[in-house]
Amino acid sequence: QVQLVESGGGLVQAGGSLRLSCAASGRSFSSFAMGWFRQAPGKEREFVASISRNGGTTSYADSVKGRFTISRDNGKNTVYLQMNSLKPEDTAIYYCARGMGVLTIRASAGYDSWGRGTQVTVSS
Repeated sequence: QVQLVESGGGLVQAGGSLRLSCAASGRSFSSFAMGWFRQAPGKEREFVASISRNGGTTSYADSVKGRFTISRDNGKNTVYLQMNSLKPEDTAIYYCARGMGVLTIRASAGYDSWGRGTQVTVSS
């Protein structure tokens, strides 16, 4: 079973930037797509971004397109989420997840391992 550990969350003012990291254990990191999701208080978990196993294909939620960038370093077993031009509505707990296939997927049902999350708070 893979373990995923997120880091890089924190408090930032609107318009600022953060970079989240997700370190994965195990040898199979490069075999699977990875994704980022978020959950705000009182709301359901929602898709943010995903990346194929070789990093050649990415997918984004409309709400973050043009502001967030997902990337991965298979040599370091790490996936990143660069978040720019942050807005108060981006405030949430951000989770990384391992996909069950090689291609990007938006549905949470397509992921079989989840991290514990990292809090991102954007002040206005």
